[in-house]
Parts: sequence; structure tokens; C-alpha cells
Amino acid sequence: MGKEEKKENLEEQEIAENEEKQEETLTNEELIEKLNKDLEEEKKKSEEYFDHLKRNMAEFDNYKKRMAKEKESLYATIASDFLLDLLPILDNFEKAVEAPTTDETFKNGIDMIYNSLNDTLKKSGLEEIEALGKEFDPNYHEAVMHIEDDKFKEKEIVEVFRKGYKLGDRVIRHSMVKVAN
Repeated sequence: MGKEEKKENLEEQEIAENEEKQEETLTNEELIEKLNKDLEEEKKKSEEYFDHLKRNMAEFDNYKKRMAKEKESLYATIASDFLLDLLPILDNFEKAVEAPTTDETFKNGIDMIYNSLNDTLKKSGLEEIEALGKEFDPNYHEAVMHIEDDKFKEKEIVEVFRKGYKLGDRVIRHSMVKVAN
């Protein structure tokens, strides 16, 4: 090989190297562009996942609140149903307390049982609905009789046939009453 051939080979090599560098540069630019596109796609995916996570967290929080309300409601329903079943027993004890008897020991025993039952029911949240002398309210009272008497005010309750009770704000049993005018 002569000098000229070596020179031509060197020039060709330089041209080839320059072309490779240009291709490499283009390849690097393309690579950067591709990586930027991939990064954008991954950002979108992560935003979607994060949004999905936030929605799931909100749904779970709503679920917990709903379950707590249902649990509270279920407890109130069960408690009111149970107390409603006990009210006839309380009524019968009240009748026994009011019944005349000559046996003081028996009378004291009935009074103690009645007071114990009444105290236990009050601790459970059971409240008697005030009725006698109050104005009739259909939310709390059930009118079974009506009288005309000028001694009483309009819609005044003059007699209670059966006591009414409530548990918190919930009426368990309406008071059965006689209403005037």
C-alpha cells in the first residue's frame, strides 16, 4: 500500500467515524425523545393509579362510616325491640304495686322488684313519656277516648290508660290517653 492509499483509507475512516458519530448523536437524540415519551406515559399511569387509590380510600372511608351508622342503628333497633317486650312486664308490676293487699312483706317484695326493674330500664336509656296534663301530641300519644269538658284546655290529656316510653329520641310505645275538648 502506498501513501496515497493509506491517506484515502484514513480519510474514509474519518468519514465513517464522523458518520457514526452523527448516527450516534441522532440515536442519542432519538433515545432521549423515546425516554421522554416513556416518562410521560409512566407519569400518566402513576397519576391514574394515584387517582384510583384516592377514590378507593374515599370509598373505604364512606364504607366505614356507613357500617358505623348501620351498627348504631341496628343496636338501637335491637334494644328498642327488647325493651318493648319488657314493657308488659313493667305494666303488670305497676298494677301489682297499686293493688291493695294486707300482706306487707309481699307488698314490699313487689315494690323492690318493680323499683329494681324500673331502675335497670332507666339505666338502659328508657324514658317515660310525660302525658297527664300535657297537650296531645300524635308523635308521642295515642288518643283512644275524647271528652268534652270545660274544666280542661283544648287537646289536654286528662287520663293515661297505658304509659308510653321512648329510647333516646325513638318512641318505643305511644302513651294511650283520653283527650279533652
